[in-house]
Amino acid sequence: MSTATALVALPVAALSACSSGDESVQPAPLPAPPAEDDAGQFSVQLGPRPYYLVADMEEGELKEKLLSCSEGPFQRTDFSIGHRGACMQFPEHTRESYEAAARMGAGIVECDVTFTKDRKLVCRHAQCDLHTTTNILTIPELAEKCSEPFAPADAEAGTPASAKCCTSDITLAEFKRLCGKMDSANPDAATALEYMAATPTFRTDLYASCGTLLTHAESIELFSSLGVKFTPELKVPEVEMPYEGEYEQQDFAQQMIDEYKAADIDPKQVFAQSFSLDDVLYWLAREPEFGAQAVYLDERVDTAEGYEEAVSGMQRLADQGVKIIAPPMFALVTLDGKGRIVPSDYAEAAKAAGLDIITWTLERSGPLASGGGYYYQSVTDSIDNDGDTMVMLDVLARDVGVRGVFSDWPATVTYYASCMGL
Repeated sequence: MSTATALVALPVAALSACSSGDESVQPAPLPAPPAEDDAGQFSVQLGPRPYYLVADMEEGELKEKLLSCSEGPFQRTDFSIGHRGACMQFPEHTRESYEAAARMGAGIVECDVTFTKDRKLVCRHAQCDLHTTTNILTIPELAEKCSEPFAPADAEAGTPASAKCCTSDITLAEFKRLCGKMDSANPDAATALEYMAATPTFRTDLYASCGTLLTHAESIELFSSLGVKFTPELKVPEVEMPYEGEYEQQDFAQQMIDEYKAADIDPKQVFAQSFSLDDVLYWLAREPEFGAQAVYLDERVDTAEGYEEAVSGMQRLADQGVKIIAPPMFALVTLDGKGRIVPSDYAEAAKAAGLDIITWTLERSGPLASGGGYYYQSVTDSIDNDGDTMVMLDVLARDVGVRGVFSDWPATVTYYASCMGL
């Protein structure tokens, strides 16, 4: 077997193993909480990665400080937010990913919220990502319901392999038959299995044989059992709204909050998020206890014009009642004349307007030798090794003053926060 064949064979085998489509096979029940230690808190376990990052740092005061904390104690902290769980190594938005995030000390964990064909709320990063995050393409009777069935790559025509499978294509009962997998797709694939077997090299399929998918309500139950807080993100629908002519955006926004109320969750434990300012304003007006700490996810910064608009409009946001803003990391930092990472105009404007800041997403870039890509784009010239993860984190915490950091591997943020007393 060639090396290339071996790289594909492992994830394909795993996908095949969890794709029987047998309706009698049900996901395992939600687990009991992990055993508590003597202090009444789940013991936090970080594993080797934070130590690898600290060892890779350039010599200096920050490295010495972080090295001094190597033996802990490490504690759960709201500064550490599990982005889709702990999806560097576990399939995102699965029970296994969420449990890993809690064990790594994340004090807040995220369920991105979308809806099925029968309008049940489930945890998925996007309404139409089932073809890249689950094994739906291996279950014929469900694959045929996809908005766009799998189409192989056509080199002659210059078209990549493609598919589009949405939660709104299937019912909740059908959704629960799926297995979560690492988010990936192979544009050169000739078959559905090849299309699905494309996990990035810095992630792994070791824990992806069949990730357990959850409804939003099940995530609330699980997070409660784990003792973590909630940060649900109301995803932008990819179907026309009102859905089926009657399900309005505000119905969707209200349904998400209603599931916390039905579970008797304290609103202060919930950080509802949206990229739509209208959703945040709706919660402020209709559910003020939840709206008080709703998070406006700011993607305007992806363009130069949007960035300037965001900087100049911070006070207007505050005047509308927004309390927490959350841009990607690069928007909060820039380089000074000496090439050091410092707070950006955006960060200064947000603080001047009295807004709290959360940011995303640490540990999503893979190896940093080539500058870190999207999340580090404003400081690329200063990023050249994995240890710079800790440098970025330190600037965000101490100089920008963020109140929390989303991470694909929460242990890294937990190590830093425990060391710095956050």
